[in-house]
Parts: sequence; structure tokens; C-alpha cells
Amino acid sequence: MGHVGCTVHHTISQIRAHASGPGPRTMHGQMKSTNDPINAPENTTEATGERLVDEVTADGATSAVEEAPPDSYMTTDGSAATSTSTPGVSDEGDSALSEQKEKYLRLAAEFDNFRRRANRDRQEAGGRAQADLVRQMLDALDDLARFAHVDPASINPATIVEGVNMVEKKMLKALGAAGLEIVNPAEERFDPAKHEAVSIEMTTTAEADGQVARVFQPGYLFNGQLLRPARVVVKQHNG
Repeated sequence: MGHVGCTVHHTISQIRAHASGPGPRTMHGQMKSTNDPINAPENTTEATGERLVDEVTADGATSAVEEAPPDSYMTTDGSAATSTSTPGVSDEGDSALSEQKEKYLRLAAEFDNFRRRANRDRQEAGGRAQADLVRQMLDALDDLARFAHVDPASINPATIVEGVNMVEKKMLKALGAAGLEIVNPAEERFDPAKHEAVSIEMTTTAEADGQVARVFQPGYLFNGQLLRPARVVVKQHNG
């Protein structure tokens, strides 16, 4: 082992002396020009060329220093360490983000279509309901038209009154089938939710206090919804 170490040391010294020594000479002791393509030595390494570094081991063997991979870095002890980042992870994240974005856009488009379809269906349903109500009142409208075009001189006034009463009943029947209710609270207790007091009438009995004395104008409910309160006169006791 001592002989091998001396040989290795001697070899390294020769390599350093050859690398730092004077350039090649001619037979007359003059320096050869390295710019001469004919006389330039074959083993001369240019300053801009790639330089091979051999590492001499303890047993005299040599090994080339491996180039570190592009994704590695040097540690504090001079060894190369590989980065732990995986190129595929970023691609998978971008793919998952794109997929979620497509799902969001698809759901947003579906909800917008659902909202438009719901509004269109609601409008169509309201239009059909109004058309049914108007259809039920066509007969009463025809009766009113006939009474409007009669000659007053050729018809009995009692007949006109009877005909108007028939038209009123027919209209109330059609509107009642659609959900209309008449609020006529004569002699009932005053209800502020359905009645509107327009006047007060004094009474001598305490039992009549708060009752409806007269109805100026009936009210109407449509499917439980108050369209107009009944305008009434309310009794009041002073005792």
C-alpha cells in the first residue's frame, strides 16, 4: 500500500507539472505556436473546451466526476442531493383544478337554465289561470252586451232589473268557482283584519258594543287573501 501511495503521489505531481509547465518547444528550443494548425500538439486542450477532471482513488484507480442531475442541489458537505419535488404533482393539481372549474361552470349554466324555465312556467301557469277565469265570465259578458243594446222604450224596466240580477248571479257564480268570497259582515262583530270602520253609531245596549251596524261596501277574499276590506259602521256604547 505504501508503494501504491507513492506511485499515486508521483503521478499527480507529474500531471500538475505538465499542466503548469512551459508550452511545447521545437528542436531549436523555441516555443511552438499553438495557433499554428500544423504544429499544434494533438493533446492540447483549448481554454473554452470541456475539461475532464479525474479523481485519483487510494488504490490508484481513477473515476470521472458525475454531473449532478438538473433537479439536484449541493449540500453543506459537498454532496449532491435530489430535489423532493415531483413534476407530476403540479400537473395533477392543474388537472383537478380545471375539472372543478368545468363542474362549477356546468352547474352555474344548469341553474341559470332552471331559473329561466321556472320563471317561464310560472308565467305560463298564471296566464292559463287568468284565461280560465275570463272563459267562465264570457256568458255573463254576453248577457251584459244584450242588455246594453236594447231599446229602453220597447222594454219593461222590471225586465231590465231582473236581467241585471241574473247577470250578477252568473258572475258571482263564476268568480266563486275561481275562489272569490264576499265579505258582508252585517250584525257581526267588528274584525279589523277584514273590516274597515268608516263611521261610529252610538248604541244604548252594552251587548251591541263593537258590532257592525251597516255595510257601506262589501269586501272580497280570493282564496283566503283579502282583496278589499268591508267598509262598515260600528256600534259603540257610552255606558
